[in-house]
Amino acid sequence: MKNVILVLCIAFTISGCNSDDDTNTSICDQQTIVSAEQYENAPKDQLFINSVAIIGDCLSINFSSSGCDGNSWEVNLIDSEIVALSLPPQRNLRLSLKNDEACEAFITKERTFDIRNLRVSGDQVVLSVDDFEDLILYEY
Repeated sequence: MKNVILVLCIAFTISGCNSDDDTNTSICDQQTIVSAEQYENAPKDQLFINSVAIIGDCLSINFSSSGCDGNSWEVNLIDSEIVALSLPPQRNLRLSLKNDEACEAFITKERTFDIRNLRVSGDQVVLSVDDFEDLILYEY
């Protein structure tokens, strides 16, 4: 009986861990927005991008801006909807910040964004984030 339960537990665990299943709930903080209109018109309050890294299907962005505590900030990662036909293909992204805080502290935060909706045909895409010098290779 113990062997049957063990086999069922292993089978259930394996079937629930399919990383190719896009219906899995993302562990990222937010979804990436794909919108040419928002890419151009979303808030552009001053921020400094300290680092960018890919962790699984999440793009982690560490950034700083002036403020009181950053709790009221509205932050979004927005894709331009344009895919450059390079090898590998490239997408342009912008971190949008709406910051109404009028304090002089310098706050650093980190957010993660689900980037699965940025995939193109093939198995990789280069991500270019405005105001960040390095290109990021997203492989899937």
